[in-house]
This record gives sequence, structure tokens and C-alpha cells, in this order.
Amino acid sequence: MIEQEKGIIRFMTVDDLTAVMDVEKDAFSTPWDSAIFKSEITSNQFAHYLVYEMDEVIIGYCGLWVVMDEAQITNIAIHSNYRGQKHGEQLLRYVMAFVKQMGVTKLSLEVRVSNSVAQNLYRKVGFQEGGLRKKYYADNLEDALVMWVNVE
Repeated sequence: MIEQEKGIIRFMTVDDLTAVMDVEKDAFSTPWDSAIFKSEITSNQFAHYLVYEMDEVIIGYCGLWVVMDEAQITNIAIHSNYRGQKHGEQLLRYVMAFVKQMGVTKLSLEVRVSNSVAQNLYRKVGFQEGGLRKKYYADNLEDALVMWVNVE
């Protein structure tokens, strides 16, 4: 757990799922089911899920898989009521430092090609474009831009 300006970033628990689902439904057109999150945090040995909490309210979260010296962000979101206040950047920078401590040297993610706001954030913290996954998103067959950063 680490304290940010007015909040904390800590590991997600099963007790957080209702609040995480509020963020998930707010952020994504095809949200994950809470059972997926539960499985990730209770059964997936490679998964690490963090929540960003302010004034005892979960405003965001990030999930990632760590396999040997590489990690992939599965999802990252900040509730729309809290966007534009640098919380996403704080969460992402925390995740980058967290995986570096675990011996990770490369962090990757996929982002919708239409999501320029997220892409700009990722570029700001050092991510680079690494390729394209055609028709990646099932809801509208939008392409995903693969981005990565060295965290050494």
C-alpha cells in the first residue's frame, strides 16, 4: 500500500468487487463480469490487481499479469468523475515502479486505436507503439494498438 496525494493504492480484495465494478461499467463499453475479477485475484498466480482509493472510495484500478521478466496490463481505469486530475498517471507510474521491483523489464498493454487520451498518457510515461492487433475488440471489431515500455 502506498499513499498518494489524497489517496492510497493497494491490492484489490474480494470486498472491493462492487466498487471496482462501478468503475469498470463506467469506463468500458463491454465491462468484465465481477466473476472474472474474482477469479483473477483469487486463482490466477500471475495476476496482480490494485485499486486506487480516495476518501474510502475506489476511483480506479489496474490489473496486470507478471510472467518472469515481462508484465502486461490487462486493464486500467479511473472513474469518469475523477479523470483529468492526474490519477491515471499516478496509478500507471505506481504500477511501473511496482513491476520494476518484481524484476520486470518490459511492460505492455493494448489500447483502442480510437482512444487517443489513453495513448497520450501512455506515451507521456514512456510507452512506445509496438504493433497492431486487427479487430481485437469484440464489441465493434476495432483494432488495438500494442504499446510497451522498458521499466529497467
